[in-house]
Amino acid sequence: MPPTPIYLDHNATTPMDPAVLEAMRPHFLAGGNAESRHGFGRSARRAWEQARETVAQILGAEPSEVIFTSGGTESNNLAVFGLAGAESSPGHVVTSPIEHPAIVEPVARLESAGFAVDRVPVDAQGLADATRMAATFRDETRFATLMLANNETGAIQPVGGLARLAAARGIPVHTDAVQAVGRILVDFHALGVSTLAASAHKFHGPVGIGLLLVRSGVRLGSRLFGGGQQQGRRPGTVAVPLAVGLATALRIWHDQAQARAARWNALRDRLEAGLIAALGPQRVIRNGPALDECRLPQTVNLGFPGLDGDALLMQLDLAGIAASLGSACASGSTRPSPTLMAMRVPDDRLRSSVRFSLGATTTEAEIDEAIRRIVEVVGRIAAADETAAGETR
Repeated sequence: MPPTPIYLDHNATTPMDPAVLEAMRPHFLAGGNAESRHGFGRSARRAWEQARETVAQILGAEPSEVIFTSGGTESNNLAVFGLAGAESSPGHVVTSPIEHPAIVEPVARLESAGFAVDRVPVDAQGLADATRMAATFRDETRFATLMLANNETGAIQPVGGLARLAAARGIPVHTDAVQAVGRILVDFHALGVSTLAASAHKFHGPVGIGLLLVRSGVRLGSRLFGGGQQQGRRPGTVAVPLAVGLATALRIWHDQAQARAARWNALRDRLEAGLIAALGPQRVIRNGPALDECRLPQTVNLGFPGLDGDALLMQLDLAGIAASLGSACASGSTRPSPTLMAMRVPDDRLRSSVRFSLGATTTEAEIDEAIRRIVEVVGRIAAADETAAGETR
C-alpha cells in the first residue's frame, strides 16, 4: 500500500480552498460579459469591480491600479516589456541573479535586442543589496527589477529600499511578488514600486489568474491589442469567475494572516530542527537568510551534503513526499539552481538541496511524519552510496 501523500511543494502551487471554488461557482454558471449593457453584464461587472476593490484594499493600492492577468508569468512580462518602452534605442536594466525565469527570460530578450543589463550579485544568504544595485543606475536606465521574496530560499529582498533610491533618479522599479503575496503583508504604495506581480494559485486560489499592480501615472507600453478592457493594458474579455476566486482567496488569507504566519513559522522550524536533530548539523544545512525577519514563514531550503538532489527527490516521491529542487518552472533542467549558484553555495550542497514549502493545509502530524520519512530516505541513500564506494575500492 503506498504511503499517505504529504504535500510540501506549495511554492510550486497550492490546492484551491473549497470556499474559493464555492465563491466562483455562480459566476461560472451565469452568463454575462462585464462589458455588456444589460442585467447579466451589469451583474458580472459588479462582481469584477468588487474583486478589484478587495485586492486593492488588501494590497495597499487603488482599484484603478489593479490589472488582472492570466498569472505571474504574464504579469512579469507585461511589466518588463512595458517599462522597457518602445523607444527607438535600447536602454539599460538593473536586475538580480536570483530572479524567477518569468523575469530572467524577458530581460534576456531585451538584452538580445541591445539593452545593457546589470545583474548585481547577492550575498551568501541570497539577499540583494539595494545600495549596490542603485550604484549601477545610469541616465539611460529604463527600470530596475527585484523580486520581493525568493521562490527557492524564501529570502525577503530589500525592494522598498531599492524603490526609494530609484525614485530619486526617476527610475521605475518592478517587483515579482508572486511568492510574497498571500504569505506576508504586502503594501504596494508603501513599497514605492511602480509595478508588482502576483498569482492566485500561490495562495490557494485558482490557476490561470494573476494580477499586475501599476502605480497611477506610470507609463507602461501595451503588449496586447484588440480591446479597451483594463485601460487597454490587458485587453480581452475579463475572467470574472477567476477574478472573484483570486479576491476570495486573498481575503481568506488576509483574515487569517497573523495566525497562518505564526503556524507556518512553527512548522517550518519544526521540520528543520527535527531533521538536524536526527541527521546532524553537518548533514543538513539551511540555505538562505539567518534572520527570521528576512525569511518567508513557510519556506525552507535544505542542503544534504554528499547526496544527489535528483536521487533524493525521486526517493522522497516514492516515500510519498512532494518537494522540489527549486523553481517548478525550471524543474526540467539539470542545471544547478541559479539562486544557489548566485549565493556561492558549495558544490556538494548545491547539488543536494531541496526546497520544502508549506501551505494552509499543512499539519503538525504531516511535518512529524515527513521528518521520519526524510531521515529514512537519507539514511538509505547514504548507505547505498557507501556500499557502492566500497565495491569500487
